[in-house]
Amino acid sequence: MARIPPAPSYMSKVSDMAAPGFDMENRDPNNLNEHLQVMWDDVFGEPEGVRSTECAWKCSYKCFRGTRSCCYLVLTVLFAPCLAFCSAINFACLAFSHIWCLAPCLRTWKINCSFSRAVCTVCCAACCGPCAETCGLYFSKVKVRYQRLPDGEEEKDIMIV
Repeated sequence: MARIPPAPSYMSKVSDMAAPGFDMENRDPNNLNEHLQVMWDDVFGEPEGVRSTECAWKCSYKCFRGTRSCCYLVLTVLFAPCLAFCSAINFACLAFSHIWCLAPCLRTWKINCSFSRAVCTVCCAACCGPCAETCGLYFSKVKVRYQRLPDGEEEKDIMIV
């Protein structure tokens, strides 16, 4: 009887995926799908005065729960790995474009704009600076005196007929 050799160490099992940040119990730690309410109580409810038979209610509950669970299970088994693969490619491309294209382009713009900013600052200081300084000297000579006026008689409203 031939014995099957153990799997190489680089081939890990799904149960070994307990890496830091990978939680098999809490699969939505950031509440990304909090808006998704698909439990029986979130979808169906009969108000007082309008009730189906107990048998129909229980049968509907079991039918809903079973169908939802089986359909979700089949869809995730069939499509989740492919969609995870596509999502990983999408986010890898997004990270690549940000790191290697957009960030250098933004840095180039910052460098060019800082030069333009320096030119504008020099031009404004040369053109507007003397005018602002003159206005400042002119208004520095203004003296303000506070004086309380005596309370006068209320003015009559000329709009009253």
